[in-house]
Amino acid sequence: MKIAVASGKGGTGKTMVSTSLAASLNGQTSLSFLDCDVEAPNAHLFLKPNFTVEEPVSVPIPEIDPERCTRCGRCVEVCEYNALAKIGDRMLVFPQLCHSCGSCTLACPEDAITEVGKSIGTLREGQTASGITFLNGELSIGEPMPTPIIREVKKAVPKTPLTVIDCPPGASCSVVTAIYDADYVILVTEPTPFGWHDLKQMLGVLKETGAPAGIVINRDGIGDQAIEDQLAALPLPILMRIPFREDIAANLARGDLLTEILPEYREAFQSLYDQIIEQTQRSAT
Repeated sequence: MKIAVASGKGGTGKTMVSTSLAASLNGQTSLSFLDCDVEAPNAHLFLKPNFTVEEPVSVPIPEIDPERCTRCGRCVEVCEYNALAKIGDRMLVFPQLCHSCGSCTLACPEDAITEVGKSIGTLREGQTASGITFLNGELSIGEPMPTPIIREVKKAVPKTPLTVIDCPPGASCSVVTAIYDADYVILVTEPTPFGWHDLKQMLGVLKETGAPAGIVINRDGIGDQAIEDQLAALPLPILMRIPFREDIAANLARGDLLTEILPEYREAFQSLYDQIIEQTQRSAT
């Protein structure tokens, strides 16, 4: 089973929930943890894996042979992303706009284009002291496209009965790439107008993917009744509430898991997992 933990809004506690969920279920089942928040991966600060593998992630981009190129401009015509341009007698390639679709290479009538690898980030793999297989990806500074790295992280994960995915914030392509094959999505939100605004964006994404989902409310107690009424009206279960407390924030900032700060939440996360199993089984019938 793949469980994705997402949130429209950044800073809602998504990584806190995903890491504590993994720590609580480890031992109950063999599991892998994927940190797909590749623009700012930080789950390793909580689970503290020992990384033993680190390798670059590259994407293919076109390289034009000026000796063979006739400047016909066919490559420019087929590029949907404006990654190539013909300026006078010069052919230009803009690697940061390239989506590595290969259309230009296929369309070139002179076979003047080859694809060369361009490093855009790093993939790391390791194990935590408790035996969780941990993978993360990190996009290089200045690179614009996180989705190829997310795909590589998901491709590299070994088969385990349970995979927990820490998704990027937002509701863009990177989130869709992280959750598209998830069996269940946990949406972490806070009961504020900001949390509600961004949660609605994620609900729109889930409407397209069709994955069953439930909600975890973090910083419970800081909202108002109007937000609670809107959350209660959703056709999704409230799986867990985590209170707004200063000691939680202080210890999280030191890299402690929620289940280390409040040990009773270990059992609560195991109960949350039971709810997920029950809900997915109902959805399958």
